[in-house]
Amino acid sequence: MRTLLLNRSAVARNLQSLTLLDDLREAFRTDALARTVAPQRVRAQLHPEGTAMVLFPGSLPGIPAYTVKVHAKFPAQSPAIQGVVHLHDLVTGGLLAVMDSGHLTAVRTGVVGALAADVLAREDATRVAVVGAGRQGVLQLKQLRLVRTLTQARVYDTDPARANAFAARMYQELSLPVSVEDSVEEAVADADIVVTATWSRQPFLHPGMVRPGTHITALGADEPGKAEVSAELLRQALFVCDHRALCVASGAAGAVGLDETAVHAELGEILAGLKPGRTSPEQVTVFTPVGLPFQDLATAWHVFQAASGDDALPTLDFNE
Repeated sequence: MRTLLLNRSAVARNLQSLTLLDDLREAFRTDALARTVAPQRVRAQLHPEGTAMVLFPGSLPGIPAYTVKVHAKFPAQSPAIQGVVHLHDLVTGGLLAVMDSGHLTAVRTGVVGALAADVLAREDATRVAVVGAGRQGVLQLKQLRLVRTLTQARVYDTDPARANAFAARMYQELSLPVSVEDSVEEAVADADIVVTATWSRQPFLHPGMVRPGTHITALGADEPGKAEVSAELLRQALFVCDHRALCVASGAAGAVGLDETAVHAELGEILAGLKPGRTSPEQVTVFTPVGLPFQDLATAWHVFQAASGDDALPTLDFNE
């Protein structure tokens, strides 16, 4: 068989965020109701500046394929995440496609953040704070516009130049006024939605820093040793993740010494109606994903379906 090859630009051409939002909403719901196989994340620290990671197997009822994602995480590089997603036929194991994982992962993470905000944030949320002015901060702000009408944003980054560049870019691309703040406290003080996307190894969001009713999407604590939200704030909030066990083993809960009992629900359980979401306008909600293989599958299948009719894309027979 011939394998479809998709580089970063080909993935980008065939990835539509609004459609993917619906695909991932259904994927989370399906996973909660009929999880077919336990997700695995295998991580190896190569040296202080680099990590190798494999996420597998991406599997969902109704999709006749599975994924294996191979990642390199090198924070000092741009992009910091590089690698490939292998999309295999579920029946034969045949390799249907190999595609860039960096852009795919970045966009699906942005869309998952928007999905969580749609489920957990107040309907009248309009003000956003972004802590971490990197690529994911950009994507989170862009994807949030799929689910809420935003009127203003604030940004904080440990690098003021990067924060200023973020503000200028977002105003130019989204016509959204973005003010650069001097501290996390100033950035989040009046936000309805807080997005954190950092490499922090110490919690920097604590009780009393956010207003009642705030929703927080904290993305940084996706592997051991990283933390953004304190244990006290997670205990006080409605704490939602994408997978309980992994949230403890390599995510936000375990990073601050909490176990699975601290987690109110997985996002899929709320989407499937198995657990309640926000129950009052004053409730603080927190979503902390680690990123799961089924999310990669839903996104890779979305790309593959869109790209399959493009005869200009290269293919390769690995069995020749």
